[in-house]
Amino acid sequence: MLAGFCHTGVMRLATITNWAYGVTVALTIASGTMMLLASSAQQNERAAVGQRYALDHATAAVEDDMLTLSELARQFAIGGNEADLLAYQRTRAGLASVEMRTRHIRDAGAGEDELRVLHEALSWADALQAQQQQAVALRHQGDPNSAVRILFAPEYERELDRSRAAVERFQYRLDQRTGDNLRAAERTARHWRTASEVMLGVTGLVFLFVLYFVFRRRVLHPVVKLSDVIARLAAQDYDAEPPQYDRIDEIGDMAQALRVFRENGIERQRLEIERDADRAVRDLLSRMTQRMQGCDTLAELENVVSRFVPEVAPSLAGRLYLLDIKRNVLAEKCSWRDPVHSAAEFFPLACWGLRRGMAHRPTGDAFDVPCDHLVGDHLPDSLCLPLTGQQGVLGLLYFERSTSAVDKVLNDAYLLMIAENVSLALDNLRLREAFRSLAMVDPLTMLSNRRHLDEVLAREFAEAERKATSISCAMIDIDHFKHFNDEHGHDAGDAVLRAVGQTLKEAVRDANLVFRYGGEEFLMLLPGMDAGPALERAEEIRSRVAALHVQHEGRDLGSVTASIGLACAPLHTEWQALVQTADAALLRAKRAGRNRVQIAVARKNQSAA
Repeated sequence: MLAGFCHTGVMRLATITNWAYGVTVALTIASGTMMLLASSAQQNERAAVGQRYALDHATAAVEDDMLTLSELARQFAIGGNEADLLAYQRTRAGLASVEMRTRHIRDAGAGEDELRVLHEALSWADALQAQQQQAVALRHQGDPNSAVRILFAPEYERELDRSRAAVERFQYRLDQRTGDNLRAAERTARHWRTASEVMLGVTGLVFLFVLYFVFRRRVLHPVVKLSDVIARLAAQDYDAEPPQYDRIDEIGDMAQALRVFRENGIERQRLEIERDADRAVRDLLSRMTQRMQGCDTLAELENVVSRFVPEVAPSLAGRLYLLDIKRNVLAEKCSWRDPVHSAAEFFPLACWGLRRGMAHRPTGDAFDVPCDHLVGDHLPDSLCLPLTGQQGVLGLLYFERSTSAVDKVLNDAYLLMIAENVSLALDNLRLREAFRSLAMVDPLTMLSNRRHLDEVLAREFAEAERKATSISCAMIDIDHFKHFNDEHGHDAGDAVLRAVGQTLKEAVRDANLVFRYGGEEFLMLLPGMDAGPALERAEEIRSRVAALHVQHEGRDLGSVTASIGLACAPLHTEWQALVQTADAALLRAKRAGRNRVQIAVARKNQSAA
């Protein structure tokens, strides 16, 4: 019977927690309700403050209108300035009836008694307008003294003070009423805030009580006994026996869980061995990915693939194929472990993996069609993994079972990861090459830019020195280019630049030797051309530019001419100073009147000079 009482009388932790949760939720709801009431009271308080501000602002505007009208009339009576009269008349014409002027004050929350006082003040102020009109008329008639006496008379001052006093009484009543409303709203908000804080405190105390009961009385003592067992099991000492608890609560469930944990320890040890092997493969894949992302050329990428893939998949031989777009064939770039069952080159349609855009394995658990690029009488255990990027097919990874390698089962997921990483690296190489090409081209004229010029100059100079040939350089500048921008706009100037650039490209066989040097300047390299032929070519280019008729948005931009400076190395200068010498010749051509070709002076003539 006692045992039964122990089992039925001991309340489970879940039951205690549910009761505590219910009480906490009820207190939280009550606290939240009070916080909402406090928030509503604060909104009322803010509304009272806003109403008081609106009433003060509206009353000040009414009083300003009343005093401004009187002040303008006095200024005109004293000085006779027509601007003061015009301002007075405009202000007086802008005044509406008393009801209209006080409508916004009524809308702001003023009471009827308060408005009655304000109406009385405005009526007295409006009564002064007759005297103001009389004074204005006298001033017009040339009697400023009489006009001043009317507006500065004691009776006028008393009426004006009377109106001010009425407005001040109105403001005093408003201040009293709005102040009372504001204080009442503050008291209500403070009351509900205090109540919500009290409820939050009670909720916190209940929560602390639950924590004390659950964790100290029902959890801490048994957990201390179980902690030694847990420490030994954490150290993989599976000889440790968890204590037996017949209690039907979470502590008993924990003891049972520890027993299950101990029983599964040996199995976990076995899995750790497999995990270590898996980690080693992942580490290889990670290093392979890092090396591939650091490759700058396809040769470097092929070297990384041929070195790492045999380590990741030692039981598989394979090849890396890349798509040759010009010939539309998959060509072998590298291989490992001597694959023998796949051709070195084949068309994309010969591989079912490329056709389907997914991994293809003709043997294994699922029977499938073998690829046409497989050779030999015996069908191997092979796997084709397409390599695809943003622009479509990039290549293929081919694997086959290697008889000379150590047999090792490898998850196909790792092979798919290899294919994805190789595809990404190939795509990055192609994008990098595309970006490099874009960086070498001027986007407006589609000519090579100065960055590309530096590379071409180094290559052409080395080639000219090796062959002992000449190389000429023409520096071309559009005459009066600023005129096109100033007269027709920058878009028209861009149209001129594009037209000249197109003319220069058509004038040479290799458009890669024409550069936009900067602004309206172009540069043309003429490798293997002496000064005489280069001069003829420069004259031809100047004539072609002069024959241009550029139109922009239906308008004729007028004639376009160019000045050209020509230099030849090694006749006129050293190789490295060729561009500077041509630029100096261009400067002389512009000084000589533009629209001409100026050739540099030979070095021996320079020395004689």
